[in-house]
Amino acid sequence: MERISTNKAPGAIGPYSQAVKAGGFLYTSGQIPVDPSTGVIPEGPVAQARQALTNVTNLIKAAGCDVSKTVKTVVFIKNMEDFAAINEVYAQFFTEPYPARSCVEVARLPKDVLIEIEAIVEL
Repeated sequence: MERISTNKAPGAIGPYSQAVKAGGFLYTSGQIPVDPSTGVIPEGPVAQARQALTNVTNLIKAAGCDVSKTVKTVVFIKNMEDFAAINEVYAQFFTEPYPARSCVEVARLPKDVLIEIEAIVEL
């Protein structure tokens, strides 16, 4: 297993890696919408989705991988009412064939953000 880290995504806030390579895949930890250069969390579901997906993308690139090789994502959202708006942003980061995806509404996320996204990418 190889640990992957970058300053272009928020640092781990606990005992975990930003991402790891193992068994032919990259596994990212959940990325919340924190701008890694400023620590700012943008307002609203669209801006937060964009920042979280940017953080995921930056981790994928830091591992030397390509976003087009993403096979699965898991999206945690605070409010299912934001689903359509988040989908619009999501479609700007991934192209067909889209990765498989789960989307789950949760009661609370770290730093009280509205979205968290993790990915599995083929190496």
